[in-house]
Amino acid sequence: MSEPLRSLDARYYTDPAIFAIEKQHLLASTWQFAGHVSQLEKPGDFFTFSVAGENLFCIKGKDDAIRAFYNVCQHRAHELVTDSGNAPLLVCPYHAWTYDLKGQLKGGPNIHSTPGFERESICLTSVRLEDFHGFLFVNLDDDAAPMDSWFPGVRDELAQYVPHISTLTPTEYVEIYEHTNWKISVENYSECYHCSRNHPTFASGVIKPETYDIQPQGYCLRHTTECQDDLSDMTYPIDLDSNAFAGKYSSWFLWPLFSFQVYPGNVLNTYHWRIGERVDEVMLYRGWYAHDEASKAVAEQLAIQDRDTTVAEDILLVESIQRGMNSRGYTPGPLVLDPEGGVNSEHSIRALQTWTREAVDAHL
Repeated sequence: MSEPLRSLDARYYTDPAIFAIEKQHLLASTWQFAGHVSQLEKPGDFFTFSVAGENLFCIKGKDDAIRAFYNVCQHRAHELVTDSGNAPLLVCPYHAWTYDLKGQLKGGPNIHSTPGFERESICLTSVRLEDFHGFLFVNLDDDAAPMDSWFPGVRDELAQYVPHISTLTPTEYVEIYEHTNWKISVENYSECYHCSRNHPTFASGVIKPETYDIQPQGYCLRHTTECQDDLSDMTYPIDLDSNAFAGKYSSWFLWPLFSFQVYPGNVLNTYHWRIGERVDEVMLYRGWYAHDEASKAVAEQLAIQDRDTTVAEDILLVESIQRGMNSRGYTPGPLVLDPEGGVNSEHSIRALQTWTREAVDAHL
């Protein structure tokens, strides 16, 4: 009989050298969430963000196309924009080199006096961008496969579970600091083995735990379950007759740092992890989305409920695990891998830890 598969060594969660490899290689070659199209309503609207230590920005052009660029002037490397705003042209604060909204250099003081200066050859460095139902993702690797190859079926499934996804706008954001490695937080999110014991509100007032399962789907982990049989046990009202998926819960975790989550009643919310400066810190952003006043009221109620229950409960769990990873008394234990899957199996953790090894081990 073969030995059971054991969890990752503690060094994957505590070693700054491994953390540096993840930032340099993993984050720079995977799809990373940038923002939502609602942040870019008019031509010239922009917002900045960072990926793998790179300062980037998204901007809406006069042609209504959304583009992403490295936030650096091609003259002498000054940053072009800060925070968010609107700019009819992109003017570098250092020497006033000016670019149009497609990133093409339009002019600069005295540039025509330089023999051989070819303005047409100078453009901001673009970044690959995909619009995924209004959620904007970028990849610093120009050769990476498109999102539909990484996450097969997810685009169509989301449209089925959230019929109003094209008209959603953000209604609530909750920022959570966790004193833990990002993979501990992601792994905790990606299994429900701990849910009944640690998340009583979620397990009894949102989902039906005995129907919970998580399965890999490309580089996605697909969570599925049902809502409570007795709707009076739900902590918010839902209309099961509104559509075929109103009574379902599902989550699509997109490796490595983003998840779409749909609560019963077709309520879309998101998880977005941002890696901190240290190996043992991560920022988690919970987004809630709505398409009308009724769905906004439900999203606002659930944001408060989630913050005060599941989020608060998870902070205690993941920070305790981080302390344990630093203990000389810890030896990685075997993963619980039930061939039938289900709520009490850790096959999703096996997938996550396999992807971690693939991303890290070649660079050790």
